[in-house]
Amino acid sequence: MTGPTPPTLPVGFVAGPDPAPRLDQLATPALLVDRVRLERNIATTAAAIAGAGVALRPHVKTSKCWEVARRQLEAGAVGFTCSTPAEVSWLLGHGVEDLFWAHLPVGPAKVAFAVEAAATGRVLLEVDSLEVALPLAEAAAAAGVVAPYLLEIDTGQGRTGIDPDDALALLDALADRPSLRCRGITTHEGQLTGYAGVEERGRVGRGVGAGMVALAERLRAAGHPVEIVSVGSTPGAASVPFSPGVTEARPGTYVYSDLTQIRLGSGRLEDAALTVLGRVVNRSRDGRAILDAGTKAMSMDAFGALGGLGLVCDLHLQPLPDVVFEQGNEEHGFLTGRGVAALHVGDLVRIVPNHACGTENMWSRVHVVDEGTEHPGVSEVWAVEARH
Repeated sequence: MTGPTPPTLPVGFVAGPDPAPRLDQLATPALLVDRVRLERNIATTAAAIAGAGVALRPHVKTSKCWEVARRQLEAGAVGFTCSTPAEVSWLLGHGVEDLFWAHLPVGPAKVAFAVEAAATGRVLLEVDSLEVALPLAEAAAAAGVVAPYLLEIDTGQGRTGIDPDDALALLDALADRPSLRCRGITTHEGQLTGYAGVEERGRVGRGVGAGMVALAERLRAAGHPVEIVSVGSTPGAASVPFSPGVTEARPGTYVYSDLTQIRLGSGRLEDAALTVLGRVVNRSRDGRAILDAGTKAMSMDAFGALGGLGLVCDLHLQPLPDVVFEQGNEEHGFLTGRGVAALHVGDLVRIVPNHACGTENMWSRVHVVDEGTEHPGVSEVWAVEARH
């Protein structure tokens, strides 16, 4: 059964080479990445982590984009940290040699995948308990595989990971499992987002790094080889990896930055490389401006009382004064504040999202923006891959 020929989709809806339109020619909403800011962020963090004398294994979940990942490798990344089996498979397909699947492989499907991934010799796994480790050990033994892993340590986030005081007992309990090989310890110091002050966050971060190094020394003294001491977060990238004895850092959001990082002080507005382009479609009777970009266009993660769902800017990423992104529906965003009076139907705005990782995951493509002209142009469209 066939129907009438559908209309041609507007510019911006099809991945592939782009005819370099101006932003005002794109169909909205659209996801944008500023090439200069992206490449500067990659280079700056690579240099900082190299200065700490540790390896950089960034989290790929932020971009899920090979064009971004390729640039990170070219800047010196030793490999990547992955969240999902899809990310692991995708990067293995691109020939990346050194991956860390930083998620607990629980359940038959994930255990089977973990064993298959470990068999490649290119993937490190993660465990934090006997309940996670024993099914993995049994499946690996049945497949004739030795599965390398990092022991996840809870250094204060209170999510997953074992208490540092219990780490030695767990490694002792796993010592007679030849199908598992512990290569080190890992933590995600996500609790640092709760410290708004740069100095206090640095103090806490250095404490995390020092605590991980001290734990590694205790485990080595008890006979357990600890080759890797891995830490990871963008808010902690300026402090935690600088503890002598840390061997690698795993920041992720730094490639794009976002409003959370800006407000924490671990990023600046001029670092914000990822934005959502939206257009005013209505000026409501109560004085609000309604956008065509809502909760399906960007993550509404707030990470505390940030005030608003993103930073509203003009096309050149200058914040619009007294304009607040107050609320979102699926396909609409609600702007409020005194500055809304200057907005009209058809006007374009760029939103710096609260959370870049969650925003990128909503899209299958990102438009690469080259700034520097009165009307910034789009030169390429990059695919976003390995999404759920």
